[in-house]
Amino acid sequence: MPVIHQAVAGIILVLLTLCLQSAGIAALITWLRVVTAKDIHKGSLFEAAVLVMKTTIALVVLHGAVILLWAGWFRWLCFPSWESAFYFSGSSYATVGFGDVLLPQQWRLLGPLESMIGVLMCGISVGLLFALITRLVASDSRS
Repeated sequence: MPVIHQAVAGIILVLLTLCLQSAGIAALITWLRVVTAKDIHKGSLFEAAVLVMKTTIALVVLHGAVILLWAGWFRWLCFPSWESAFYFSGSSYATVGFGDVLLPQQWRLLGPLESMIGVLMCGISVGLLFALITRLVASDSRS
């Protein structure tokens, strides 16, 4: 299969990933603005920890949805089972890349692309968590 097919598939997957990730992050930011608009410095450390945990869980679910998006593509064109597709997608997205499950040669450029996207999307999530914790710490220091 020509490289152009892999490039087109990669562009489509990257655009879908960006749409999904952006929508999820926008929803989380909207939710966090509502939650943190309340007088958060009056909340306890336990409430702050619960907020960080809820946000982290939401981010893990969001990353799971992105992994599922890529796994769907891999299942459709590359792997005979959902288990193999999801396993490959998850290990690529997390940049683990065990190498025990491999893409067919005609799709092999998508593996490194998913790894690069995974690093970038995880960076966005870390940035959101950092902003939340910074806000919680800053509001805590004012009390």
